[in-house]
Amino acid sequence: MRHLVVLIVGLIGLALAPLPAAALDAAALAGGLVAKGDALVESYAPERAVDAADGFSDLYFDGFEASGLEADIGARDPGAKTGLESQFSRLISVAAHGRPKAEVAAAWQAVRSGLEGVAAVAASSPWAVFLQAFLILIREGFEALLVVTALAAYVRRSGNADKLRVLWAGVGWAVVASLVTALAVSRLLGGVTGGASIVEGVTMLFAAAVLFYVSCWLFAKSEAARWQAYVHAQVDRALTGGRAATLGLAVFLAVYREGAETVLFYRALAIGAGNNQWALFAGLFAGLAGLAVLYWLMRGASQRLPIGPFFAGTAGLLFALSVVFVGQGVLELQEARWVAATPLPWLPEVSWLGLFPTVETAGAQLAVLAASLFGALWLGGRRSPPVAGGAP
Repeated sequence: MRHLVVLIVGLIGLALAPLPAAALDAAALAGGLVAKGDALVESYAPERAVDAADGFSDLYFDGFEASGLEADIGARDPGAKTGLESQFSRLISVAAHGRPKAEVAAAWQAVRSGLEGVAAVAASSPWAVFLQAFLILIREGFEALLVVTALAAYVRRSGNADKLRVLWAGVGWAVVASLVTALAVSRLLGGVTGGASIVEGVTMLFAAAVLFYVSCWLFAKSEAARWQAYVHAQVDRALTGGRAATLGLAVFLAVYREGAETVLFYRALAIGAGNNQWALFAGLFAGLAGLAVLYWLMRGASQRLPIGPFFAGTAGLLFALSVVFVGQGVLELQEARWVAATPLPWLPEVSWLGLFPTVETAGAQLAVLAASLFGALWLGGRRSPPVAGGAP
């Protein structure tokens, strides 16, 4: 597939770009952050809450993020990376609100434990490098692949296969944008506080909005899909009326959301791989092969599903991803201190669902759920009567 070839060339080109001569020492960097964090907690006083919050914020942006430790951890354990981001956000929030020293110390202890635990895991053997390179592409590419496969199948089944070029163009441009963004984040935005978090957060929220819109549109079509002739007429008119560009944008954002982070993860892994660069390339190509197999399997399954349930299922999938993206996007903006972070200690953290224990992340997801409920009720009241003789 052409878009996969573009991805291969882009990733290889970036992997061959000049890298720092010395490998990143995760344990030493984590130790330095722990020592600075301990000093900040020791000197903390509620009446100097703003200074304390700024100190912890600098610890995150100037230490955890700028040093490359965040990307290094993300390459090896994305769940741990997201967990540390959430814990840092909570720490900065409780400090900024002038909470008691014991509460700030407890929030710091969660960050401290995470740093010490993850930094102790090193990727030194060829097998470890291969496995991590393989898993990076599989886990980061899977969500994007779900969106691409679902929308490509939708276009084919609606009799508009000629519009597939719009989707693949979206994939190709997303790969190019991912490479450019990764370069900008690693070099141009290095001096901008929270630059990477701002880019990721805004992209996630924009992607969530587009996916939510597309999911509502597809859900409306799933009701009409009970009558085959009506579906083909309506969908064809919709696609020729500009909806194809919207689908292309949805694919672009889904791939772009994962792409830049994937490239940064590979650079971090390449820095720590030492003489095992061959294992990194082997894992990268194995990951591409794995995604190709997954795409082939999902494409075949999507062609065999009844058209009504298929449209409804596609809409549900895109909606679920939009809810996840909203939670993750707000978290990124909290890290950049664009959005406040009000802790909800009783709420569990489930990073793969975009669920984090703050009022703002949970509130944003609840708003999306409420909007979907309103939309479902509104669509339910506007259901068209069946086309004569067209019901199955």
